[in-house]
Amino acid sequence: MVSVFKFKNKVSEYDVTIFQTPNYRDEKGYRAVYRLLVEAKNHEQALYENFRTFNIPDAMPDDYDARYLGTGDIVLIDEGKRGQTYYQLQPGGWVKINRIHVR
Repeated sequence: MVSVFKFKNKVSEYDVTIFQTPNYRDEKGYRAVYRLLVEAKNHEQALYENFRTFNIPDAMPDDYDARYLGTGDIVLIDEGKRGQTYYQLQPGGWVKINRIHVR
């Protein structure tokens, strides 16, 4: 007897915080502008969903009052006891960074 099991990829809920500078392209003065929960299979998908949500006007939450996500903006994915990971949007895509860049 042969049985085929299909396993669903586990979807996790990620606590995501967006950091932006007061002016686009500034390198200092990052501040948290929005926090939300994102359901995704991994960090890559969470970043994609985050970028899509905050760059399509109809998808943006009503209480979001910051600018579109752009080059230089930082996203924190907080997994509680599993740790925190910071990503910065650069011309080639999202790049993992050290949190020192947020200061």
